[in-house]
Amino acid sequence: MLLLITDTSGKDGFVGLVRAEEGTEPDKVEVIEEVPLAGGTFSAQLVPQIAALLKKHEFLKTDIDAFVVVSGPGSFTGLRVGLAAIKALAEILQKPIVPVSLLEVLARYGHGIAAGDEAVQQVTFRYAVALDAGRKEAFVGQYEIVSASKTSHSFKCIAESLLDMRSLAELVESGASQWIATPDRAIADALKKRLGASQEHAIWDRVQRPRSAEIASVGWDKLRTGETVSPEQLEANYIRRSVAEIYSKPASSA
Repeated sequence: MLLLITDTSGKDGFVGLVRAEEGTEPDKVEVIEEVPLAGGTFSAQLVPQIAALLKKHEFLKTDIDAFVVVSGPGSFTGLRVGLAAIKALAEILQKPIVPVSLLEVLARYGHGIAAGDEAVQQVTFRYAVALDAGRKEAFVGQYEIVSASKTSHSFKCIAESLLDMRSLAELVESGASQWIATPDRAIADALKKRLGASQEHAIWDRVQRPRSAEIASVGWDKLRTGETVSPEQLEANYIRRSVAEIYSKPASSA
């Protein structure tokens, strides 16, 4: 299957074409090409870059089997632009949309650190992942994994939220999370400073912000289990409220 991947949640974004296997290797995804999108130009770049990418690899728009889109958390403007474009394309082509949380993708690719290479007995881990949200805050996902063996585990999202650095550090201090993974240096440094040398081992910064391969892999899993939405159902997962929402006046009661 041909999957179109888009991520406009960050300062910069990208669009990618990915081929997913349905035969002997059902979990395999192959990135055909990923094209960067410069921040601040998503509205002008996204659709033309999709068209150019398809033309370069001799695909038609109708060859796309599904859209995998990062639905958040992240930039209000970037997410609105990206999701609007995918809604329009999916509506025209009548193809399914798979929304994915960037926090979930990061969490699924970080769980191996918690389980360890030698995990052979059932062990439950609670951990968190964090992405820079600006304003000295972080988008945080808390997850639980039960590892039955090196290759067998169950994965569950406990919560996604917006936390300041103090509250994020308290996840480790309280034992709510055994470790926190982040690709953002500012978050890692702030947490290590707060936690001190005795607990800085619980901060993992050897992870990268997910790209097309990781997003496609999670999206492909969801697609196969029917976790898709229609264009009308696609919504952004902002986590942080917009300024308009924060300062809007409540409707007066009659």
